[in-house]
Amino acid sequence: MPEAIEIRALQPDEIPLAVGVLARGMRDNPLHVAVYGADPDRRLRCHARLIRALFRTSSAQRPIAAVRGGTLVGVTGVAPAGTCQPGPARKLRMLPAVAALGPRTARRVLGWTSTWAKFDPDEPHVHLGPLAVDAHLQGQGVGSKIMREHCARLDDAHEVGYLETDKVENVGFYERFGYWVTGEQPVLGVPNWFMRRESAAR
Repeated sequence: MPEAIEIRALQPDEIPLAVGVLARGMRDNPLHVAVYGADPDRRLRCHARLIRALFRTSSAQRPIAAVRGGTLVGVTGVAPAGTCQPGPARKLRMLPAVAALGPRTARRVLGWTSTWAKFDPDEPHVHLGPLAVDAHLQGQGVGSKIMREHCARLDDAHEVGYLETDKVENVGFYERFGYWVTGEQPVLGVPNWFMRRESAAR
């Protein structure tokens, strides 16, 4: 019988492990192929660099972790209302990590993030993402456990949820938890969906 999965807050000393889980779990996402290129090892390195910078510069993040047998197996970033879009100071702190990706990739990252920012709702919302389960453990229900915890927190706090995804199969996954598509826009030729969830407690 497999060990139970514990869902809890990600601890600060687990951030390096979380970076690895997110980089591996999202390595082959269509948007990441378009942004980072065809080489899977390069995609892994580039996205790890970007996620590491995200955690370093986003002190308001409240990530949720999935742990099995003492091993981190899944994680999601959670940005509380009013914290998901970076201000000038945070953008400046992110810039070295983006520039280190190389000029071409940096331009793609900036194009990607600026498109996502245009769809970000004006209303207060809790922003989910990035969310990933380690690559070799996907399809085992870990992501669903994370989502159930996240949605319970939204409902307890009477908060609206919001996320983006570049995988059509994820649209149906998130719809199971009460999200629905509010917009669609290609980014670097890759379809992207923007999804919102009303608090069930409203």
